[in-house]
Amino acid sequence: MARTPLIDRRDFLKAAGAGFAAAMAPSAWAAALDADAVFATAYVRHGGGYGAAVLSEEGKLLYTVDLPDRGHDVTFDPVSRRAVVFPRKPGTIAVAFDHTRRERPATFACPSGRHFYGHGVFSPDGALLYATENDFDNAAGMVGVYDARDGFRRVGEFSTHGVGPHELLLTGDGATLAIANGGIETHPDFGKAKLNLSTMRPSYVLVDRISGDLMEKHELPPKLHQLSIRHMDVDRADTVWFSCQYEGATTDRPPLVGRAARGGELELLDMPEKALNSLHNYIGAMAANRKAGTMAVSSPAGNSYVVFDTASGRVISATDLTEVCGIAPDRAGFMATSGAGAIARPDAQTVSAPGYVWDNHLLRIGGPA
Repeated sequence: MARTPLIDRRDFLKAAGAGFAAAMAPSAWAAALDADAVFATAYVRHGGGYGAAVLSEEGKLLYTVDLPDRGHDVTFDPVSRRAVVFPRKPGTIAVAFDHTRRERPATFACPSGRHFYGHGVFSPDGALLYATENDFDNAAGMVGVYDARDGFRRVGEFSTHGVGPHELLLTGDGATLAIANGGIETHPDFGKAKLNLSTMRPSYVLVDRISGDLMEKHELPPKLHQLSIRHMDVDRADTVWFSCQYEGATTDRPPLVGRAARGGELELLDMPEKALNSLHNYIGAMAANRKAGTMAVSSPAGNSYVVFDTASGRVISATDLTEVCGIAPDRAGFMATSGAGAIARPDAQTVSAPGYVWDNHLLRIGGPA
């Protein structure tokens, strides 16, 4: 059924920006946000300071919240309308916020001996939050479980059955977590040093989110043991796609994108040489546009993002954008953000935000499909 808006909210937000919208009553503000696609991302401000932002489809800054440390990814619960932004490793404090301004932002921390890995996901009912974490003294990947209805109180944890977990996501059955174990051992005492590059063993696992039981585990061939599995998304056929960062020789050109069908072996996709070269052995983010049947991967190292057709696995486009990393579905294409402050819309228009360094990930958190 078509909606009859009280005002043309897209034009209103485009003209008014965040300043005017901040003066609206929370109910009106929420209605305005629901009218159009909105996106969340972390950022670094030029001159100092960290935060998370909500952006309009036109690239306008609608909402910001300060962060104690540099952020990485944002996850969103459509039930409570709250988002959580995780710090990049080895951060220990996450921030929950409600971009509709019905609740004040709140912080919560992982326990001693752990740090976040930058990613998390809510249960389908919004009651629990699952976060990838590092048990760094034991070089073990963990999933921390938090009660989202009780101040994000930590209520448990279970193993990721690997080392260096990064992104995790909930599969279509609502009961299974897919986890990308990057395979890289790190410890806060050694800064950003990668401690096991000669012996790393990345893996893709499926875990029961209630029991923590391992359901499937897949490792890459030994010759690709330095291909760190990092990011994932699910296509419209409920197939998990994954993307990688390569820790081997810079002259190598291993495949960087693959698919993982339930019960099957990992499938690494061939790419045209030009498109593969443009990724510089480093994929920083990936996102599915399920309506369009496409999947995008971005490379800030290669200043480009590549789009695949999910049915065939074929590359259909490659686009240059300096320091691009954040990527999210929008209309029939993708919205992208960059470390140079650019916001690239799917209509090929680019908005510049020179005061901001947009961080690695961009998440669509609202608006019509």
